[in-house]
Amino acid sequence: MKKLQGAQLRKPITPDLLMTPSDQGDVDLDVDFAADRGNWTGKLDFLLSCIGYCVGLGNVWRFPYRAYTNGGGAFLVPYFLMLAICGIPLFFLELSLGQFSSLGPLAVWKISPLFKGAGAAMLLIVGLVAIYYNMIIAYVLFYLFASLTSDLPWEHCGNWWNTDLCLEHRGSKNGNGALPLNLTSTVSPSEEYWSRYVLHIQGSRGIGSPGEIRWNLCLCLLLAWVIVFLCILKGVKSSGKVVYFTATFPYLILLMLLVRGVTLPGAWKGIQFYLTPQFHHLLSSKVWIEAALQIFYSLGVGFGGLLTFASYNTFHQNIYRDTFIVTLGNAITSILAGFAIFSVLGYMSQELGVPVDQVAKAGPGLAFVVYPQAMTMLPLSPFWSFLFFFMLLTLGLDSQFAFLETIVTAVTDEFPYYLRPKKAVFSGLICVAMYLMGLVLTTDGGMYWLVLLDDYSASFGLMVVVITTCLAVTRVYGIQRFCRDIHMMLGFKPGLYFRACWLFLSPATLLALLVYSIVKYQPSEYGSYRFPAWAELLGILMGLLSCLLIPAGMLVAVLREEGSLWERLQQASRPAMDWGPSLEENRTGVYVATLAGSQSPKPLMVHMRKYGGLTSFENTAVEVDREMAEEEESVM
Repeated sequence: MKKLQGAQLRKPITPDLLMTPSDQGDVDLDVDFAADRGNWTGKLDFLLSCIGYCVGLGNVWRFPYRAYTNGGGAFLVPYFLMLAICGIPLFFLELSLGQFSSLGPLAVWKISPLFKGAGAAMLLIVGLVAIYYNMIIAYVLFYLFASLTSDLPWEHCGNWWNTDLCLEHRGSKNGNGALPLNLTSTVSPSEEYWSRYVLHIQGSRGIGSPGEIRWNLCLCLLLAWVIVFLCILKGVKSSGKVVYFTATFPYLILLMLLVRGVTLPGAWKGIQFYLTPQFHHLLSSKVWIEAALQIFYSLGVGFGGLLTFASYNTFHQNIYRDTFIVTLGNAITSILAGFAIFSVLGYMSQELGVPVDQVAKAGPGLAFVVYPQAMTMLPLSPFWSFLFFFMLLTLGLDSQFAFLETIVTAVTDEFPYYLRPKKAVFSGLICVAMYLMGLVLTTDGGMYWLVLLDDYSASFGLMVVVITTCLAVTRVYGIQRFCRDIHMMLGFKPGLYFRACWLFLSPATLLALLVYSIVKYQPSEYGSYRFPAWAELLGILMGLLSCLLIPAGMLVAVLREEGSLWERLQQASRPAMDWGPSLEENRTGVYVATLAGSQSPKPLMVHMRKYGGLTSFENTAVEVDREMAEEEESVM
């Protein structure tokens, strides 16, 4: 035994960072997952993917309506303030987590295994959203195909789906502008086309009796999933190329719609209605909450998409710059979309002789009823209708790419040896499973289920996930450690602004949003239909399930450790021994030689700890060693 020890002492040991590739010999490179995990292949892939992910349907059909109902131009004050307090810091935090670790939403919780349940909650939320979001894309495809005709099918009454209440509002005013009929007691052809033909909602008595499957919608949903699958077939290598078109082309169409809109008679009436400041609204807490909600959901924080995209970056990608480009670009796009929408609504209100607020709607009502009706009033209406729905298609697909890539990346990072070589097959299985689960949305009463999913799948549960993530990173892992990690990537530490937001302002704002959403809770409804109690309970349980995954994950993490309860909590909250940059070349300071497969004896301890081979004393020794290295680095 002494001879062996003496031989080891006489044998020179070269530190890893001083070894050349030839010195290292036949090192097992399979442990370095970054090479076969994939990366962005172009310089703009990541930036355009983030822009496409954030700039979605909500920028077109939600922001303009929120702006005019909450003070018009005055709404921009709380909007940009909430962007600074909540949007930009949380956006940068999520990008930093993903890029530093090169891991998905589940595996990234090596930073603190105690909170891995937050990653599971992200996957549940993004899975539910992906199911109904692709149904919206299916509706867009339906209208896109319907626009390929000389006369739009929702332009006139007299079709089999129309009722006696149907009135062609176009040209319904006489020469002096007086309305011969009371339009409030009639229904436009576009509204009946949407509700009675596309949805066929009259075939359902409510959410409990969805009725038959609408095969035209079923086929559109199938096409939507096929498009998504083909675009993510090769992961970010394929989707990163698709976004060069899907993230940029909507801006061209939006510009065309904007130019066409502002040249219409009455356009200024709509724009004035959209942006006229009403500063007294700023005294209402509701306006500030609405601004924060718009920022929160528009940027897509907490869904895991930003974290996933950043995990495919190179280690030193300038995500600080990208954060400001994407967040400010998203805000500007929302404002421009408001001009494009309200200029057309102003023209529509003048043609109908009614105030703008009687034609303005939000959500699907704007995209599938009001704007299509406005298109029928324009020359070359099928052309403008096709452009509008093609814009919605490209806007929706970008976000759907991110949702699916988040799920696939998260699971394959957990089981890399089994799933990563078969990532395309696994992606296909995910798409098939979600298509089958979304078939209920293609029934006569599918819209009721879509509204339920939209109201509850990403409501208070998403806020709880983001609050947990923010507190786990800044309080448990430590703000100093996190800023040190960012310094390793970018060459500088975040300033006081980001630290103050991460530690206090952002969590406080999210907590206020959570409390507000609970206090101001309103049951779901669709038009005049009120959801039954069991459906409301189902929706609430849907939101609670994502919250419950967090303590469930904590329980699993604690049970995997040894010692007393307090010791288990401490061990589970500490970063895993292999936490850090995925490539050995990027591991400096406290992360030197902590990656499995390196030449240091530390990885052996990592391996033993993984399988329960370390004693509590050895665990303590490892932690002390890491803490001493941190102190030395801070002194230097």
